[in-house]
Amino acid sequence: MTLRKYIPDFITSMNLVCGLIGVIFAFRSRLDLAFYCMLAAAVFDFLDGFAARQLSAYSDFGKELDSLCDLVSFGVLPSLMLCRLMQMFRFAQPWYSWLPLILAVFSALRLAKFNVDTRQEDSFLGLPVPASAIFCGALCCYCCYSPAEFLSTWVAGQVFIPLLVLCLCALLVSEVPMFAFKLHKTDPRPLQVKRLTLIAFFVCAGVFCLLASHHWSLAVLLGFAFYILNNLVYALFKL
Repeated sequence: MTLRKYIPDFITSMNLVCGLIGVIFAFRSRLDLAFYCMLAAAVFDFLDGFAARQLSAYSDFGKELDSLCDLVSFGVLPSLMLCRLMQMFRFAQPWYSWLPLILAVFSALRLAKFNVDTRQEDSFLGLPVPASAIFCGALCCYCCYSPAEFLSTWVAGQVFIPLLVLCLCALLVSEVPMFAFKLHKTDPRPLQVKRLTLIAFFVCAGVFCLLASHHWSLAVLLGFAFYILNNLVYALFKL
């Protein structure tokens, strides 16, 4: 096997490195830097698949390595960030802040399901683990930068984060169809419209945050919330 066959695996390993550094920042209560590490991990997660396609370097080893790295960067890291966020809000019962750890368990179940489910080659059944992670990471980042805003006040309540975690866990292992960004020339027009709609919403959310002087993480948070709700509507009305 030539050296280029190992390039996708190296990129995948960088995903893990970013996730581990993010875990360190999460323990140090630097949730903003932990989120940046998560985004870097997401970039490497995209690039490893792109490199594998360009180099024709697909392998079962690479597939399993990708899932293991994703579990750290998009399963363990966001759950720890939510735990630390709850601790920063000083809940009365310390054990209460451990509840988000269940998100890591369901993320592992989702990744294992994806690896053995041949129906998910071009789209998803259930919420993708990276989408769940970035949504949680953006929420933590925004609350750190804007602790006095209305959303941070909601998050500081006793119910918001546990309820959010339960909803995300249910979506991770659900059968709700969700569109992917794997572009193909044969993609039907309705799928292209869904993707363009999401991109347009991200742009609008970014402009809103810029004009209203909100931190850019709010645009990411709103964009992924729109992705989740949009897919639920599509599934409900079978669009």
